Parts: sequence; structure tokens; C-alpha cells
Amino acid sequence: MRTADILAIGGEGNPIGPAIFGVLLFIGYWVPTVVAVIRHARSTGSVVVVNLLLGWTVIGWVVALAMACRSKDPAATHGARG
Repeated sequence: MRTADILAIGGEGNPIGPAIFGVLLFIGYWVPTVVAVIRHARSTGSVVVVNLLLGWTVIGWVVALAMACRSKDPAATHGARG
């Protein structure tokens, strides 16, 4: 579905299309934070800060997503260090 199709939902003058578009943008903006929380990333706080402050830039959003998807420390996944 194209952006123009989403904005046209409900006809001209009806705010449903732009509201749906705004909700989708909001959800997309916070994807790195959600990924970090779901994965129990070690740097969840840093992901939230980078996403909040720099997520509006494409580079900041990608950096936050990369931080959220970073592989976990093997010691952290297996318990105590051996």
C-alpha cells in the first residue's frame, strides 16, 4: 500500500488516513527500542537514549537498531564466567 493510499483513507478532510500514517511512523520510530527490550540487550538504556535523541535521523535510527541487534556476550548467555 502506498503512502498516498493510506492518506486517502476516509476521503478528503477525514483525519483517519493521516492518523494511521502517524501511528505507523511512531511505531516504526521506536522499533530499535522494542527490539532491545525483547532481546534483553545489555545496552538497552543506550539504545533508548540514541533512539530518542538521534532516531529522527536515518543514521541514528540504524545505529540504535544495530546496538539492539548486537550479539550477546557468551558469558552473559551461559551464566558465570568459566
